[in-house]
Amino acid sequence: MAKKTKSKTEALKKEISELKDKYLRLAAEFENYKRRTSKEKAESIRYGKESIINSILTILDDFERAKNTNEQDVKGYMLIGQKFRDILSKHDLHKIKIDPLENFDVEKHEAISSLSVKEKKKKGKIIEEIEAGYLLGEKIIRYPKVIIGK
Repeated sequence: MAKKTKSKTEALKKEISELKDKYLRLAAEFENYKRRTSKEKAESIRYGKESIINSILTILDDFERAKNTNEQDVKGYMLIGQKFRDILSKHDLHKIKIDPLENFDVEKHEAISSLSVKEKKKKGKIIEEIEAGYLLGEKIIRYPKVIIGK
């Protein structure tokens, strides 16, 4: 019986050793996975920035050309501005539209001031947009700054 117990103990030790080795390999594999995905994520962010910056550089070139012409051509600057808006739109950036006398909503607007109004229909409504808000995809990245009626 002693031999049987001894061989069983050795078999269990061998199994423990194999499981320990398997665990260490799996842990090392997981660390490599984490390192690799972290590197891929950083590269993805960098290339995303590179893409948008390359798009914006064309606008910077246009401004430089306009500056060098020494002309006060408002139409040219408006065209450059439209080009800039078009590029940002291609990158899924959109201005939040605010309708006149839209209800103020704390989830969608940032009130920076309030104005006393005589008409009841203007109370709690947006009187003026001070700064535009923007959506990147479905996420608000800048809330519109507004003045509301009180």
